[in-house]
Amino acid sequence: MRIDELPRSDRIEDRRAARMRAGGIGIGTLIILGLIGWALGINPLYLVGGAEILSRMWPSQPPAYSETTDRTGGQPDQMKEFVSAVLGSTEVQWTELFAQANSRYQPPSLVMFSGATSSACGFAQSAMGPFYCPLDRKVYLDTSFFEDMQRRFGACDTAKACQFSEAYVIAHEIGHHVQNLLGILPRLQQMQQGMDRADANRLQVMAELQADCFAGVWANHAQHKWKFLDPGDVETALQTASAIGDDRLQRRTQGYIVPDAFTHGSSRQRVSWFITGLKSGEIASCDTFNAPNL
Repeated sequence: MRIDELPRSDRIEDRRAARMRAGGIGIGTLIILGLIGWALGINPLYLVGGAEILSRMWPSQPPAYSETTDRTGGQPDQMKEFVSAVLGSTEVQWTELFAQANSRYQPPSLVMFSGATSSACGFAQSAMGPFYCPLDRKVYLDTSFFEDMQRRFGACDTAKACQFSEAYVIAHEIGHHVQNLLGILPRLQQMQQGMDRADANRLQVMAELQADCFAGVWANHAQHKWKFLDPGDVETALQTASAIGDDRLQRRTQGYIVPDAFTHGSSRQRVSWFITGLKSGEIASCDTFNAPNL
């Protein structure tokens, strides 16, 4: 993947030099909750509410920060440059796509953090993985997740080979922002009220697969505009989508699969919907909510 031609975004909030002091809740509890959420595929989003659980446990003491030294040591921050390039390209493409529908795209901000941080959706930590918070319209990303993709999931062999997979992860979270702007997320929240967990999970799977499809739509248009992909990039991203499917994660963590507990979709579904968006480049092709036999 080549980022030289991609536009840069200035909508990055870099909190990596801040360390959160957890007051009022033991750090051991936070780690355990995070691992449980990771193992079950629970994302601290609008639908499952992992972040809301943590925020209810810590309602009276907002997180405090203590400054540490700059981790880049004065050297060029390659990770921030990469994230800025991917985010900038999503801004250009979604602005154009919204304009085609006579609408205006309002880009989100992206928060880069290390270890833990606060969000309008509650407490966030790296064990939860990247997520989008619709309450403040920000994407939260601890970039150590990318190291986990390579080390834990075996999604790609080298840091360079992982780049488009990392871009796919960012574009997926931007896909949730697009859903929010289109009014999809608020409607899903209303639909989930009163549902049991299995039915609510099925709705979330549809939302997650649509975000995968939207990531494919972005990649389609970005490739036409900037020709930024190298041979093998798409295949590696598909490996990543497969590696983080609910069935693969459940089998890896608990040894068996519980489809009713899926929150992001199976490996096959995630790959299929990313390919759908990538091939079509059309928002209309990403209607996961009316897809037969999803």
